[in-house]
Amino acid sequence: MSSTSNRLQHLPVTLFASVMGIAGLSLAWRRAAVVWDVSPQIAEVLFWIALADFVMLAVLYISKWVRYPQAALAEVRHPIRIAFVPTITISLLLLATAGQDLLPDAASVAWWIGAVGHLVVTVVVMGAWFERADIGLSQVTPAWFIPVVGNVVTPLAAPELGSTEFGWFAGSIGFMFYLALLPILLLRVLLHGDPLPNKLLPTLAIFLAPPAVSAIAWNSLTGTTGSPVFRLLFSASIAFLALVIAQLPRLVKVPFAMPYWGYTFPLAAVAVVSIAAAGSLPGTAYDVLAVALLALASTMVAAVSVLSLRAAARGEICVPE
Repeated sequence: MSSTSNRLQHLPVTLFASVMGIAGLSLAWRRAAVVWDVSPQIAEVLFWIALADFVMLAVLYISKWVRYPQAALAEVRHPIRIAFVPTITISLLLLATAGQDLLPDAASVAWWIGAVGHLVVTVVVMGAWFERADIGLSQVTPAWFIPVVGNVVTPLAAPELGSTEFGWFAGSIGFMFYLALLPILLLRVLLHGDPLPNKLLPTLAIFLAPPAVSAIAWNSLTGTTGSPVFRLLFSASIAFLALVIAQLPRLVKVPFAMPYWGYTFPLAAVAVVSIAAAGSLPGTAYDVLAVALLALASTMVAAVSVLSLRAAARGEICVPE
């Protein structure tokens, strides 16, 4: 009991990235069911797994706040981990999008909570960035995209579950701040005076997500996938994918830890946008690329899930940093 209690105290909010990865993969298979007429049951099973994961983590995280409020408060005030707190609201938005056909009423409620909640979290986190002298360039990681640029997830199901106008509003905020944050984050990773810690190198994959999700959001809000805007964002996401792949010699040397979940949602997002491109743009190359990326995203989610379960069984999760 004492060991279990101590682990609860060190439960990291970053674990909600697992919900994002699994729900994102559900969206990829959901899109594949539309474009290639594959069975929708794969997407449905992944949705239920993501939902169960979210419920479990939510119960545990609420318990942490009840039993160890100081530890929970210290985490949300942490100069690096603060950027991961919005994974909770993004998880809600992704679950709402992935489950809109299975649980439409609940999905609509979850969408509104996630959409409004994420805007609130954006203001809170950015307020901390403005005010706190202990947050400098050395605390900047690609995870900084999560609190602000995460608003581009809101439009994905806005027409079906909520408000198209609100989707445009949130999505525009996310995209504009993406353009603002991108130079800062490139400066952080390209100039090596204060490099990212090895443990956080998997977060480099987060560079893939903003252009990929923005392209899908554009598709959702406008109903088009062949426009210049979609092509530009799709191409940018593939370019960042190539840059991350080029870093494989460094990345494979990083021992497994929870930041590995940082690979999953960005790969799933690139798979979704590639499948959308395959369904609307001419040329078999798009189909080949989309199939490859769907396979890669599926393999990565499965591998990181297995490694996480093994680490949990060994007591290597929820331990002090």
